[in-house]
Amino acid sequence: MKFFVLTVFPKILAPFFDEGVMRIARENGAAEFDVIDIRNFTEDNYRSVDDYPYGGGPGMVMKAEPILKAFSSIAGKDRKVARTIVLSPQGRRFDQTLAGELSKETALILICGRYKGIDERVMSLIPCEEISIGDFVLSGGEIPALALIESIVRLLHGVAGNFESVSSDSFISGFLDAPQYTRPDEVKGLRVPDVLLSGDHEKIRRWLKKESLRKTKDRRPDLLKEEFLSKEEKALLRELEIEKADG
Repeated sequence: MKFFVLTVFPKILAPFFDEGVMRIARENGAAEFDVIDIRNFTEDNYRSVDDYPYGGGPGMVMKAEPILKAFSSIAGKDRKVARTIVLSPQGRRFDQTLAGELSKETALILICGRYKGIDERVMSLIPCEEISIGDFVLSGGEIPALALIESIVRLLHGVAGNFESVSSDSFISGFLDAPQYTRPDEVKGLRVPDVLLSGDHEKIRRWLKKESLRKTKDRRPDLLKEEFLSKEEKALLRELEIEKADG
């Protein structure tokens, strides 16, 4: 899978692709990363990528022309098959379902906004969609682009060392992950729950499911949609309600 990232700060991105799953993905051919410096497509001596907004107001707006030229610099075949995304607070909220959807693409072009935003004509002239990673403010789209790329790359075949681990991540099942523990059995008086040391796989599976539901109920109850719950999940939620009532 190919990733093209259009940015005015390429040095923020480059080191990220040399570490962890990004490095593994690149080395085994699962992913390619091409960081394109938008400033290389400016025409003035100052390499200006922004200007004052029409209509007044604070902040600066990214100019359309350098972005359009940077986009056009991507080889025709790749540009035609790529799904193009503008990282924007006005976009569709990114989640694990969308990560899975995007992981099936051949190529992605990610455009990182900066300053007050991007000239709206870019979105009109390029077939693209806007995606947001959450309702908070950052100085630009580089960090959102990295978050999006990592969440997609780790789903690619041959990248994660243990695919079963990836498939059991939070949100993959629709719920938050259960609490996790590792050696030693006891840390400062706190022991690993006995069931996890029992060797009884069915009891462990049920405990993990129940604790996943408990955490989701406490922290993200919006994820517990009745119509999507299995009989077992409904039964476990009733157990949690009984436990809560018993205090």
